Amino acid sequence: MTDVNEPGTASPEKIPAGRRPETEAVGVVGEAGSERPVAGSGDTPADSGGTPPDGGGLTDRHGGGRQLLRAFVHNLWAANTVTVTVLAIVLATLIGAVLIVVSDPDVLATWGYFTAQPSDALNASWTVVSEAYANLFKGAVVDPAAVQAWANGTGGWQPVFAPISETLTYTAPLVFTGLAVSLAFRGGLFNIGAQGQATIGVILAALAGFLLPLPPVVHLIVAVLAGALGGAIWGFVPGFLKARTGAHEVITTIMLNYVAISFLAWIIVQDGVHDPDRTDAISRPVDGSAQLPRLLGSDLRVHLGIVLAVAATWAVGWLLNRSTFGFELRAVGANPDAARTAGISVGRTYALVMVIAGALSGLGGANMVLGSTATALTPLVIAQIGFDGILVALLGRVKPWGVALAALLFGALQAGGNRMQSYASISLELVTVLQALIVIFIAAPALVKAIFGLRAARAARLSTSMAKGW
Repeated sequence: MTDVNEPGTASPEKIPAGRRPETEAVGVVGEAGSERPVAGSGDTPADSGGTPPDGGGLTDRHGGGRQLLRAFVHNLWAANTVTVTVLAIVLATLIGAVLIVVSDPDVLATWGYFTAQPSDALNASWTVVSEAYANLFKGAVVDPAAVQAWANGTGGWQPVFAPISETLTYTAPLVFTGLAVSLAFRGGLFNIGAQGQATIGVILAALAGFLLPLPPVVHLIVAVLAGALGGAIWGFVPGFLKARTGAHEVITTIMLNYVAISFLAWIIVQDGVHDPDRTDAISRPVDGSAQLPRLLGSDLRVHLGIVLAVAATWAVGWLLNRSTFGFELRAVGANPDAARTAGISVGRTYALVMVIAGALSGLGGANMVLGSTATALTPLVIAQIGFDGILVALLGRVKPWGVALAALLFGALQAGGNRMQSYASISLELVTVLQALIVIFIAAPALVKAIFGLRAARAARLSTSMAKGW
């Protein structure tokens, strides 16, 4: 008889179905090779009509299921990209809660006598934080009160979809600028000029929107393409300089940002562009025939731009993973010297990737004036979508669909932040702080790993994922 605790002896739970070892742990093999159970061992074969211990085959299945669950939890709590991203958001939310408490003088006053009556400080802090984040959710996803009113027949469906409509409205331009930055990253370039490229795109899209008398559908197509063309031209300049002279794209794109912003401020006040009925710096409004149609009716702002953003995300993913140029782009981004040795034109790749990135940023700018965000040029019409695109690209790990999800998160924070400011009296700048905290933790995976005690098995991959993706 073999001892069940003997090292190297296979456990009955790990024996595949239909197979028996030559030496059974709890049985005795006879001379003829037949097996008989040991009395009192409880290992009665199922074929003899006895009941296998712990359910027999059920033990194997349950043991395998437990092992699978343990392996899943073990791999989940590791320093992989998804876990670090989720935990970074959790950390930013917790720190944001502390900032909400600190920024409220009434709540802060209750902490002055915390040792005497701690319940006051804890209740006041919980109230202000929960109210702030509840309004953030209601403004970005859905308001349960609106859903209840719609279900009871006392309200319409528009208030139910209004929060997600606002989120998608803010998301659309961020997808384009995030893709522009991430695409350049994959090619080994740091495109800081998404803001300037989007600015030129918004200028040309608006000019085409109110200067060209065209039929409705054609007018919209021409205006959108004009925005893409403006961004492509502005992206070509640093790409050409990088290819021909080796000028660093960070310097050239930053300088071109200032040029584009100054050009926007100048062109608004020119004759034929400036609104003659206004005295402030604002252009003529874009014709209705050139505006992106709204998807959920005139009462909700979400427009066709979000559909174009999803299409652009798919197109960039296909370009990177399925096309010859995408392969060349990734090769240049990984090692330009090796790519040059393999016969790839590095300079041509730099120029083309900046042109495509500029066109994407220009489409983001066109969304700002052809969509429902604005209908005319102003000095602040472009907002900060170019600089926010850098954060979106970092949060999305420079992967197309990751960028789209990151833009959705930022759009939700922006839409929910507006309601949080109105209903909870929380400064809108706090939303910007939340965005910055998320990016800080995403960019510092070692910090997140240390705080939560994540396994370091895959941490090394995070250091290179920023340049090469997941």
